[in-house]
Amino acid sequence: MSALLEDRTVVVTGAASGNGRSIARTFADHGADVIVADVREDPRESGTPTHELIEKETERSARFVECDVTDLEDVRDAVDAAEAFGGIDVMVNNAGILKTGAITELTEDEYDAVMDVNAKGVFLGCKAAAERMDDGGNIINISSTAGIVGGEENSIYCASKGAVRLLTYSLAAELGPEVRVNAIHPGTTDTQMVTEDIEIMGTDKVEEQTQSIPLRRFGRPEDVADTAVYLASDLSDYVTGESILVDGGSLHGMM
Repeated sequence: MSALLEDRTVVVTGAASGNGRSIARTFADHGADVIVADVREDPRESGTPTHELIEKETERSARFVECDVTDLEDVRDAVDAAEAFGGIDVMVNNAGILKTGAITELTEDEYDAVMDVNAKGVFLGCKAAAERMDDGGNIINISSTAGIVGGEENSIYCASKGAVRLLTYSLAAELGPEVRVNAIHPGTTDTQMVTEDIEIMGTDKVEEQTQSIPLRRFGRPEDVADTAVYLASDLSDYVTGESILVDGGSLHGMM
């Protein structure tokens, strides 16, 4: 086990599945205790719940807290649960949802749902964490390449993830020097969101999209998790208000 995050406690929202699950598991590998904050306990991809997996396969402790990130009291409860392990050191605002479609077809309710989880949920996570980080801390917000460039029939998701990016920059200025705040922007990553919600994996879109990525593969949740470990550790001690692309070079490849 690495000691990069030894004796630190992290809260990861949306950690039951996908990128959040990988982040939580990888943080434990590097010495952190983990609060798994999610609206569901069982992973979308099936298997052992994340907190049980951590306790079974690592030397660290983990706890599941049911958490709707659109509810401030739920998010505060998740942050307060970190007190069992000594208090929060790192907050990873990862929970997100996706809805695509033409703007003429998308509904106001769909807009509200995506913005509530992706933008408001990150705001509330930052707020709840900042309230408890009197002695310093670290906030990592999971945005997307869609938070940097617009995409056809992806208006709501792009708007929500763009909000995360600018919120990150603003809070880095506001909360420094005690708290560092950074954003990760994954490209297309092999999670249930991609295989089920927008149906890329397993379709004829795979080869076309793969060829547009300089590294010629889609991202893996582990790629995002490893970047989050870097941002949470002392290796990035002089990094704040930053966006890190984890996209295999796809955005620059577009240029």
